[in-house]
Amino acid sequence: MKRVLLTGAAGNLGKVVRVKLAGWADVMRLSDLNEITDAKAGEEVQCCDLGDKEAVMKLVEGCDGIIHLGGVSTENTFDSILNGNIVGTYNLYEAARKHGVKRILFASSNHTIGFHERDVTLDADSVMRPDCLYGVSKCYGEMLASLYYDKFGIETARVRIGSCFEKPLDRRMLATWLSADDFVSLTKRIFDCDRLGCPVIYAVSANNELWWDNTKVRYLGWEPKDSSAAFADEPYLQGRAADANDPAVRYQGGSFASAGHFED
Repeated sequence: MKRVLLTGAAGNLGKVVRVKLAGWADVMRLSDLNEITDAKAGEEVQCCDLGDKEAVMKLVEGCDGIIHLGGVSTENTFDSILNGNIVGTYNLYEAARKHGVKRILFASSNHTIGFHERDVTLDADSVMRPDCLYGVSKCYGEMLASLYYDKFGIETARVRIGSCFEKPLDRRMLATWLSADDFVSLTKRIFDCDRLGCPVIYAVSANNELWWDNTKVRYLGWEPKDSSAAFADEPYLQGRAADANDPAVRYQGGSFASAGHFED
């Protein structure tokens, strides 16, 4: 890779990806709404608001790949989500189309399918059932990626990220946990494979408890190596839920499914 754009570079996942992908591309262009002041060798900074069409057009120029982690990363007001995740994603794809970028990693979310029950195994063809406005915005991004693949040939990995933290934060994450190393190995595979297409990929480590099936993207050759089983005996994860019908327990989206509407 010659020049790869990393949006959301100042976010929690962006910071980790930036470090672990150091030297992978000739140049990593870092972008975020927040200022980035510590560029290293092989990095360049070009921060902008994704809702600013002209700024995004300049941001994408000269890039041959995009890792799109930018935008609002959790539930928020509709106006915030509209600018960062809907208008911003459209601006990014339009810029990619006009500048000839042909491969994108779009950071989608497990909250696109959060209202499926936990005892149902999902795959790439499972119906979207978002659990919040943030999840709705990621459904939009996945469909936009599909349009730009079918109409313009821009390949996108629609990566439904589980819970990418240093370790699982609660019992739910024993099923949804994704290690940073597994995410980075997936990222490399997405850009290294001969043909990507426009697949839906569940970004989750090789946990013992799994709700998602990646069989339909086995052609990519990605195999996660880590597992939440290493944390299963931690005292803070012990104790069965008191109410199996609590929406936070019943549905895959967890607390996102049980939370009230953000605008209320």
